[in-house]
Amino acid sequence: MVQPYVPGYRTSFFDRLHARLAFEGVDLEVLHGPAPPHQAARGDAASCCCASEVPVRRLSLPGGRSLHWRRVRRRAASADLVVLEQALHNLEAYPLLLRSAGRPADSAPGVAFWGHGRTYTKPPNRLETAAKSALTRLGSWFFAYTEGGAAHVASRGFPRDRITVVRNSVDTGELAAARARAALPGTAESTEAALLRRRYGLTGGRTALYLGGLDAPKRIPFLLDCADRIAAELPGFRLLVAGDGADRHLVDAAASRPGGPVIAVGHTGGTGTAPLGAVSDVMLMPGRVGLCAVDSFALRTPVVTTDWPWHAPEFEYLADGRNALVTPDDPAAYAGAVTALLRDPARLEALRTACGDDVPAYTTEGMAARFCDGLLKAMERHQRNPHAGT
Repeated sequence: MVQPYVPGYRTSFFDRLHARLAFEGVDLEVLHGPAPPHQAARGDAASCCCASEVPVRRLSLPGGRSLHWRRVRRRAASADLVVLEQALHNLEAYPLLLRSAGRPADSAPGVAFWGHGRTYTKPPNRLETAAKSALTRLGSWFFAYTEGGAAHVASRGFPRDRITVVRNSVDTGELAAARARAALPGTAESTEAALLRRRYGLTGGRTALYLGGLDAPKRIPFLLDCADRIAAELPGFRLLVAGDGADRHLVDAAASRPGGPVIAVGHTGGTGTAPLGAVSDVMLMPGRVGLCAVDSFALRTPVVTTDWPWHAPEFEYLADGRNALVTPDDPAAYAGAVTALLRDPARLEALRTACGDDVPAYTTEGMAARFCDGLLKAMERHQRNPHAGT
């Protein structure tokens, strides 16, 4: 599998997938580069048992675009199947596809793609959309993040029986367990939660959490503006901001204002976010909703977001009024909806209950199981599965 880089939230998935494939007699190697410049500021680059870093060349293009070339050809040549990111800018895809096209199965690896399926997070370009669809159809299998992405790929001519929906997730099992421990006296998580309440003067029913990168897609100025609006209506309101990135200075400036509602917590990952969830009532995410959706389920902090059009695929996991709130894309409307929710304990509890109910549907264990099943089917189709015919 070839990846841009390995973020911390992916390590549990790759470790579980590696173990499942090993049980089936299949070796997994994840080849990746360093974190791309626009994501490096998040500080979430990591590694795992089956990951190896490879050299990457980047060519910058006008308009902030770039082309990437990862040196994977020699190592990929000995593989049975290569899974690539579904992206036009990854130049290593083209020689691998050319080598695979029309060759006998035993002379070249199969090529599959893993991705969103369609362009979610920016306005689609008609030419790029057509080119990405054409590229995807050259693959032998497709691993879609969500049902919506799978439906789009199928509508563009990719055979539905060669699409696996993996339900992209993070390690919600461990996070949900840590969040549950935070409610039990005497645990490390409950002690940390109590310390957070005392340190920051947090009040039940008046505390929100932001969890994620601090960069343009997350619309940090919108978030900070709304925090001030909510605090003006709800005395004692506090917003815990856990994350890092290019817009960290905006958060730090807001947090330095005497009497302001913003508290900068810094980058927090894994089960370390459980105490933050324990002291928070809601998760504020007016910008791009991605994997924070499953974090909100595990932490039982329902997301309040907007109908902004450029959410990531995981926005599909949210059901407005059941496990989340989706407001008009307007600061006044957003702040008003958060204020009203925090003033309605029964409604808030119903949302929190639904979040907890949805945890089992989105786990790294389930994601690894679905991915493993798809990989074995793809390898069997390519006649390279060591168990084919047994």
